[in-house]
Amino acid sequence: MPGVEVIRDEVRRLVHSVPFRPFVLMMENGDRIVVEHPENIAFDAQPKAGSVLADEFYAISSGVRHVRTFGAVTSVARLDEGQVPS
Repeated sequence: MPGVEVIRDEVRRLVHSVPFRPFVLMMENGDRIVVEHPENIAFDAQPKAGSVLADEFYAISSGVRHVRTFGAVTSVARLDEGQVPS
C-alpha cells in the first residue's frame, strides 16, 4: 500500500489537473469515494511535521460527507470518460 505522502501528492495532482477529471479513492474497508469536482475534497496540501490533522481529508461523494485519513486509502484512480461512479 502506498505511503500517505504518495497518496496525498497524487490527489493534489489530480485536483489541480486541467481539465479536471473525476477520480476515485479506494479505501481499505472497500468503500469508494468518488470526487466528481475539485471542490468536493479538502485537505492540507503541505502539512507541518507532526500535525495531528496532516493525514485527514474531507470529501463529498454522492451527497455524503466523509472524514477519512490518507492512511486508509489503498489506491487512487481517474474515472474513465463516460464511466458511471458507483
